[in-house]
Amino acid sequence: MALDSSVMNVSIATVAADLGTTVIGIQSAITFYTLVMSSLMITGGKIGEILGRKRAFAIGCVIYGTGSLTTALSPDLTVLLIGWSVLEGVGAALIMPAIVALIASNFDRGARPRAYGLVAAAGAIAVALGPLIGGTLTTYASWRWVFAGEVLIVGAILVLTRRMADVPGDRSARLDLVGTALSALGLGLIVFGTIRSGTWGFVNPKPDAPDWLGLSPVIWLILAGGLALLGFTAWERRQRDAGRPILFDPALLRNDVLRGGLVSFLFQYVVLAGTFFTVPLFLSVALGLSAVETGVRMLPLSLALLATALGIPKLLPAMSPRLVVRAGFLSICVGVVWLAAALELGTGPEVITWPMILAGLGIGALASQLGSVTVSSVPDERSDEVGGVQNSVMFLGSSIGTALAGAVLIATLTTSFLAGVRDDPAVPDDLVTQAEAELTGGVPFVSDDQLAAALDGAGVAADVADAIVADNAAARIDGLRSALALLALIAMVALFAARGIPNRQPGAAPSGRHRPGDPTPPAA
Repeated sequence: MALDSSVMNVSIATVAADLGTTVIGIQSAITFYTLVMSSLMITGGKIGEILGRKRAFAIGCVIYGTGSLTTALSPDLTVLLIGWSVLEGVGAALIMPAIVALIASNFDRGARPRAYGLVAAAGAIAVALGPLIGGTLTTYASWRWVFAGEVLIVGAILVLTRRMADVPGDRSARLDLVGTALSALGLGLIVFGTIRSGTWGFVNPKPDAPDWLGLSPVIWLILAGGLALLGFTAWERRQRDAGRPILFDPALLRNDVLRGGLVSFLFQYVVLAGTFFTVPLFLSVALGLSAVETGVRMLPLSLALLATALGIPKLLPAMSPRLVVRAGFLSICVGVVWLAAALELGTGPEVITWPMILAGLGIGALASQLGSVTVSSVPDERSDEVGGVQNSVMFLGSSIGTALAGAVLIATLTTSFLAGVRDDPAVPDDLVTQAEAELTGGVPFVSDDQLAAALDGAGVAADVADAIVADNAAARIDGLRSALALLALIAMVALFAARGIPNRQPGAAPSGRHRPGDPTPPAA
């Protein structure tokens, strides 16, 4: 799932041309895919509780594989929306909470940190490999082969599901339809608003953006989503007190350990998404690397993540989770600060290697602890609910991280570029005035070649164009530095937020793997 999202992002232009649509159409499909997944996560967890985790996982895989095949064969945007955005989105909403719950039923509490760490590491490696695989296949074959290949992968996964231990579903349970609608509406509005903030503006609408009562639609969407989630929690309390079916018990959030784990999850994905947004922009736009070269340069982060996600639980199983999580956020902070300080005009792609290794070590440290902390903080029969909420927090954090990094980058780029051309004697005053009038909504993040071609097409003199390109290159570095500085600050704040993480894994037991029929470890 992480792989095909990153593949789609690097293949937007090619997919749009192949399907006879626009880049905006493909971006809309990507947005809708994210919305379907994030809004149905809590519901997917509940369905796993009713049907059984293994069955929900298998059904999700079948739906996801059907969506992948539909996407691979899609002749136009409509079929792509059905296959990728809807079917794959629904399949993912069943699969992801089930993964969290199935680890709880297949591994005892001592073995869970390594298992959850491996799952998180696999996702991060896929994000880094996405540009590499997507760029290679798109260039030398077709983007469709990515989705066709996923059908084979899903088939192999379905064969392997028979090795999973399962906990039978509760067939007497019922799905809370009102709760489902309220949770999907609230999460969907918040995630959609956050995604659109870069285009519409967060509070003040950007030029050509919709205007709702003088404000950007984003703030209204997020407020409406928050109200829907408040209504959801009130409804769930009422249903619980009346003894009727519920989707999620809000009382779980009074669990200090669970709450601490979810807060740390939020910070982790804010920083992770912001990093995976900012660094590829530096490599692909500022340095002009191809999608394949960008993927290769991001691999050190993923490999470092894999090493710590698996190594810490194996080599230091008794280490304090709070200490590991704080060390992880500190490592991320140092790595991102190092990269921000190293960025300057003329630097090459090698400048990111060691900072990304540090960031990867930190993210891996978080991955080795947080999944186990959240699930092990509640009885195993509640793991479906925790899985749904955990994945919802993950999507919310990813959306916030990308939006924040993008907003700060563009705001700084705009301010720095306009100040640069204003103070550059080679740029005529009338051109400065025109730039200030047309670019107040934000300077686009473009490469030197793209800007030079646009200036040449506008008839700008060669010496003036060279000066503007140089000013933009300097402003681009300023924007990247500001975005990275924000991510480092968030990682620093997360150090203090991690005080809710316990000093030992909840209900820690001797390491080992459950066999079908083994008793479930006691609840925390």
